[in-house]
Amino acid sequence: MAEVSTKPYLIRAIYEWCTDAGFTPHVAVSVDGSVRVPAEFVKNGEIVLNVSALATSRLVMDNSAISFQARFGGVARDVYVPIERVVAIYARENGQGMAFEPPQAPAAAVQEPAAEVAVPRAVEGPAERPALVPVEGAAPGEPAPPPKGGDRPRLTRVK
Repeated sequence: MAEVSTKPYLIRAIYEWCTDAGFTPHVAVSVDGSVRVPAEFVKNGEIVLNVSALATSRLVMDNSAISFQARFGGVARDVYVPIERVVAIYARENGQGMAFEPPQAPAAAVQEPAAEVAVPRAVEGPAERPALVPVEGAAPGEPAPPPKGGDRPRLTRVK
């Protein structure tokens, strides 16, 4: 019997905690060809999505993917994110949440595409992802300070 991943359950638990506490849940996503998001909002192969009830319509979080409809620049767009592409889920207000191991690209996907195939560079992820670092100004064991000016908080990897 195949082992069932705990990741989708943890994502849903953090999402529920955020909404119960009155926080705004955000997911950080490592973008590749399996992710459907507006490419113009992808930066360095990643996108951060507000998945709150106010920001989404028809939100579905199941064991294989997160899907919903949201407005980007005033235009309604469908979003589809496979669970394995979710890098983190956290509360925007305080940065508390959970980070996951970044997805590993299969060996065949690392090779450069043929010249005749046009691949948009905006949706390709970096070959290596830098390690997560602690939030500046936070002492060990204390909650991270809120992000400044709407910036995404830096996440701390806990082993």
